[in-house]
Parts: sequence; structure tokens; C-alpha cells
Amino acid sequence: MSTSSNKKPMMTLYSGINCPFSHRCRIVLHEKGMDFQVIDVDEQDKSEDLAAMTPYNEVPVLIERDLILYNANIINEYVDERFPHPQLMPADPVMRGRARLFLYSFEEELYNHVGEVENGGKHVDRARAQIRDALTQIAPMFVKQKYMIGDEFSMVDVAIAPLLWRLDYYDVQLPKPAAPLLKYAERIFSRQGFIDALTPQEKSMRN
Repeated sequence: MSTSSNKKPMMTLYSGINCPFSHRCRIVLHEKGMDFQVIDVDEQDKSEDLAAMTPYNEVPVLIERDLILYNANIINEYVDERFPHPQLMPADPVMRGRARLFLYSFEEELYNHVGEVENGGKHVDRARAQIRDALTQIAPMFVKQKYMIGDEFSMVDVAIAPLLWRLDYYDVQLPKPAAPLLKYAERIFSRQGFIDALTPQEKSMRN
């Protein structure tokens, strides 16, 4: 649980203890410095409550009064609009469109392969290679800019951060040309919001 006062939290997040998508939502809530409660969910032993809240029986799930939201990107955009300081989606419509394209491409080119890596399927080596190659391709952009869409931390950085944290855990080895990306990752990992969002299980993923 994460609360900053004795009053009842405004929001409750059902969050997987190892889930990279739940990790995104925890980062946003901590970056906002909000009052909220986290209910840890063991994805191998989900409660019936979760199945009643979402037809997909998946985390994360956010509850605020009568509102129930699922899907990390939907949850995070809602939180960002509901509590706009600090703003994580760009204010400019053009930049916001670009940010959403990044978010979409991360799902298609990176996170689509995470399940295969986590489950150790027969295509696990190919999945690791897909993640490695996609990350290496974007590495050069961090020679000239601090974060994914410029010099300000944004929702795009939130989305990729859990994957970067898990690279060693997933046994994804990046080549030398990806060095700027790894420096960028360390900038994210040093943020207080990121540190506070880590579960004990996630902390143990990196020595």
C-alpha cells in the first residue's frame, strides 16, 4: 500500500507483483505523488475479485469510486488527465500524437515478445533477438536528447522503463551500439518515482 495520509485513498490499483504493465501504472501514480492504494496480485494465483472486475482477468486494474479501468495505457492516460501535475502526456497535440505512436510501437515491437520470453516458449531466442534489435535501433536518439521525446520525462519513458529494468532478468543482451540507451535507462532508474514504484520482486530482478 502507498498512501501519504490517514484518509482513504482516492484510487486503488490491483497490480501484479512481477507485471511490467502494472509496473507502468505504479510509476505514474508515484510520479504524481498521489494518495492511492496498491493491492498486490500474484498472477499465478489470482483472486475471484479480479475476474469480476475485468473480462480479461488481467492486471493492472484501477478503481476510483464507480469507475473500473484496465489496460496500462488507458489507466495511465486517465490518471494523467485526472491529475495533470506533473503532466506526462505532451500538451501539444502533434507531440501527443507522436507519443501515442511510440506507445503503440512499444506494444507491437517490444512487449508482444515479452510473454514468449517470460514463458520460455520454443521461440524464446527469437523473441529476445526481436527485443534486442528494436532497442538497439532506437539507441542513437539518446546521444542528442535526455528522454524518449525530448528533454522532459514523459509517458513514453514510463512505458519502456519496466522492460529496460528487466533486460538482465529476461536475458536480453544488448550490443555496444546500444550504450546510449543503457545510460538513458540509468537516468530513469534514478528517479524517485521509479524507485518507489518497485516491488520487492522487481528489486530482486537486478543485482
